[in-house]
Amino acid sequence: MVSGAIRLHISVEIKGEEKVAPYHVQYTCLHENIFHYMCESSKKSGCEDEVQLPKVKGENAWKIYFLPTMQEITDEFAMRYGIENIYRAMTHFSCLTTKSMCRGVPEVMSNLLAHINSYYAHNATSNAVSAGDRFAASNFGKEKFVKLLDQLHNSLRISLAVYRNSFPASQPERLHDMKCTVDLLTSITFFRLKVQNLSSAPRAATVLKECALNCMKTTYQFLFDNCNELQSNDVDRQSPDGLEFWHRLVELMVSVIEEDRVNYTPVLSSLQLDVNIGQLSASSMWSHFSQDVQLALQEHSEKPTVKMSDYMNLLFKIKWFYNKYVADAPAHKGSVPDYPRWFEQFVLRWLSENDEVSMEYLHSAYARDRKDNFQKSSEHALFSTSVVDIFTHLNQCLDVVKKLECPDPEVEATFLSRFSRTVAKVLFAYADIVAKDYGSFTDKPQKACVLMNNIQQARVQLEKLYEAMGGTAMQQETQDYLQNLQDELNAALDNLAARFVASQEAAIVEVVNEVGRLLHRVVKGPQPSGATTSAAAAATAAAQAEEADAVLRPLMELLDAELSLFASECEKAILKRLLREVWRLTISNLEKRVVLPPVSDPRQLFSTLSISSKASVSGVSHGLLSNISNISSNDTLSKDTEAKTMTPRQCGVILIALETIRQYFHAGGNGLKMAYLEKSTELQSLRHALSLYSQSTDSLIKTFVATQNCQDKPATEDQVGEVSVQIDLFRHPGTGDVKVNVKIILASKLKWKNVSMFRPFVEVNLIGPKLTGKKRKFATKSKSGTTSPKYNESFSFLIGSAEEPEAYELQLSCKDYCFAREDHLIGVTVLQIRDIIEQGSCSCWCGLGRKLHINEIGWTVLRILSQRPNDEVAAEFRPFVVIGNWFGAGLFLSRQATAEAGTQADAVWTKRRRRPRSHRTQTKKLNVLVRIRIVRVAWALLCCSSASITRPLPGPLRPPDRSRSRHRVMRLQTRVSSTGSAVTFTAKNIGEAIDFRSKRSVVLSKAIVQLWKLNTLVRKAQTMGCDQAAIRRGIGDSTGPRFST
Repeated sequence: MVSGAIRLHISVEIKGEEKVAPYHVQYTCLHENIFHYMCESSKKSGCEDEVQLPKVKGENAWKIYFLPTMQEITDEFAMRYGIENIYRAMTHFSCLTTKSMCRGVPEVMSNLLAHINSYYAHNATSNAVSAGDRFAASNFGKEKFVKLLDQLHNSLRISLAVYRNSFPASQPERLHDMKCTVDLLTSITFFRLKVQNLSSAPRAATVLKECALNCMKTTYQFLFDNCNELQSNDVDRQSPDGLEFWHRLVELMVSVIEEDRVNYTPVLSSLQLDVNIGQLSASSMWSHFSQDVQLALQEHSEKPTVKMSDYMNLLFKIKWFYNKYVADAPAHKGSVPDYPRWFEQFVLRWLSENDEVSMEYLHSAYARDRKDNFQKSSEHALFSTSVVDIFTHLNQCLDVVKKLECPDPEVEATFLSRFSRTVAKVLFAYADIVAKDYGSFTDKPQKACVLMNNIQQARVQLEKLYEAMGGTAMQQETQDYLQNLQDELNAALDNLAARFVASQEAAIVEVVNEVGRLLHRVVKGPQPSGATTSAAAAATAAAQAEEADAVLRPLMELLDAELSLFASECEKAILKRLLREVWRLTISNLEKRVVLPPVSDPRQLFSTLSISSKASVSGVSHGLLSNISNISSNDTLSKDTEAKTMTPRQCGVILIALETIRQYFHAGGNGLKMAYLEKSTELQSLRHALSLYSQSTDSLIKTFVATQNCQDKPATEDQVGEVSVQIDLFRHPGTGDVKVNVKIILASKLKWKNVSMFRPFVEVNLIGPKLTGKKRKFATKSKSGTTSPKYNESFSFLIGSAEEPEAYELQLSCKDYCFAREDHLIGVTVLQIRDIIEQGSCSCWCGLGRKLHINEIGWTVLRILSQRPNDEVAAEFRPFVVIGNWFGAGLFLSRQATAEAGTQADAVWTKRRRRPRSHRTQTKKLNVLVRIRIVRVAWALLCCSSASITRPLPGPLRPPDRSRSRHRVMRLQTRVSSTGSAVTFTAKNIGEAIDFRSKRSVVLSKAIVQLWKLNTLVRKAQTMGCDQAAIRRGIGDSTGPRFST
């Protein structure tokens, strides 16, 4: 039967002659025909895609190719004609290549090729013949088998490139075939490397990756194109322009990746090819998806089509997809993804929208809290619910930002920086609302404390928020911004504390005034002499302690009431702020109202005066009169507030009281720190003022000269002229007396508008200690009609040897001489003797300023000197001594206002010839009214100054003819009253007032002179036909003082 079959084949192939083929060819024909018959039989049975494979196991299983009957025929032929087993295996392998994708075939082919590789490659190691030579000598044919392998390799690559279709995950048998297919690729690679000796044969892992990537690319494109059809549950079709499309696409990609991870990855993991289909699928899907979604978001960035919250939801979806599937892939592990940058501008826009939401939430929370009357948020909390609600909202916003888990540090820093702006905007607005509304609750201490506690709680919560945002790990710019916000809240809290304590200032001032009255009422007598025994010293100390307690009683009662409330209603940080403010206010008021005279500082006299630099003459004088009226009505210059000289005993009691107050505010360590109390400027200033009380007048003047280093500062800022002066110092070789020669050479560039009436002169004053009984002031002669007068006059001051020249200074003042009235001050400057000691002489130009600059120490010295009216030298330093002198160094505001009024009046007269006659008449009327106003102001100031004088001025005074003076005053009263003036005098009171032996005689005599001038100007105004209402406004109205006694 076998021979006949062969002959039949030969008779078909060979025509005309009969020839027997080689046995290997005959076997090949036999094997192929049997395989074809087997495949046809399977097709007829309905298994078209299956091949009937023998189910044999064991070492020789690779030698069994067919079912038993068919296998017996091939075995018989191979045994009879000597067909090798390797040839039979290669023949069967060739037959199976046509059915490589049938079920079970890849496993058989892989097993066959493995034995073929073993036959050629392994046997080559036992003899000198190489694997290539052995393969070339094969009866099957080298080129035929190589071509067969190449075709098979391409076919397998095609199958793996569509492995989802070729090897469905739902069929476990096909998954096994896929494994065997990959194993077959490995065997082909081995054959090429070991048998064919090819060095560039592609590795199986590389081929598998390429095929898988191609399959995944095709899969993604299919998902992208059929996204809506695959999501059959949704009715609406979504285009890539909508964000819902991308949500669906992500879900489909997840299903594909899960299939690769669950089904395909375990199948190939046993091959040890270092290929993870699941990770490879996630990486490939992400690569294609990122390109598409990035392009779509770029279009959305130009014109957003949905709300920012929808973009945030998509960001969370993509973040979840990346972290779960892509982050662990080798291609992306350890790298920073790009998706945060795609959504950066959308997140920033969302944060910007969140600003408005946060502000609305802030206002509603505060309004709700205010409506509830700022109820405390809990039983043990001292703050209300508004600050809790605000930070709850801010923490929720921060949670959203933190949940982004942004892997890009730069983008995360951008988000946190933008969020810090939101926090700052909200907290600034909250602090501003509280500050604006705080004035309504300063009279309600409990509510005011709750508001301050809210700001403090905001600072505490901001610190926690700072740590939650990353703390020091954030960018330095964001850290600085939040730190600046913390500082602003701290400043706002300080401001609230200061405002609250300032609202209590009236009560503190009242008790401090009471302390001053008790000090002068209780503490009397001289300072106790030094005790000879310890018992006497203890008794003296106890007595002073009792006096201090009696003096401090009203102050301590007030502090106990207020600070007890603060301790129960305020946070500890707030309590310390309030303690600091109360401490400053208490100590400063003790200094100003108890230790120092209350109104010895001209700046305090005119502290409420506000006059514009462009105000008219009438506006200036009206402002001065209004200010003086307020001073008079408030009894600022009355006897109750007159300066009283403190005795050394009283100073000692004040020192003991200060120690008591200091210990009270320290509260055993629970209050302010002792170091802060000791270093506070208020306490040091008060102690310094008390120490100055024990110094002599000469020591105080020496201190004044030593501490005033920039008195001529106004001369450099606003110079009104300059004076050329030469100063020479001489020291007697025997006695050591120092003599100062001052030569006034000339003045230049004096600023004065009416030069025709100008008569400038220079006055030189020597200021320093130990000058009692010595000549301290000289003046040059006046020069008329020039702003650059020449004097060439010399003066000599004898200092003596008791003090060094450094303790002295020269005050140069240029004035305009005025007959029968006070001279106008043009400018003033100071020369320190210590500046010219080394040279011994000095010739220079000195700039003149409108005033002198005196620092706080200088004002303190002046206050103390003002309490020594019986001291001849100290009296010259009393600021109120110059009230009668319009342009003295003490009253700069009144001097400037009057100088401006005089300048305007002079300007009117200067231009009178340039206008028509009607204008000249009107100008004359205006000038008279202006002069009435000026004289009225002068009279008012003199009246106020007389009210402050309680001691008779020293020196013998000659009383004038009383009856004659009384008659003159009565006549002035009659004439002035006829114009409707608010100035009211009686003959009796005036008669008593002009008694030159009384306390106010000198000042009142000057007031009478001004009243006489006022009467003359009123008569002139009436003669010229001025309006009566204008005259009344000029000579006095409701704003002017009414002098009766």
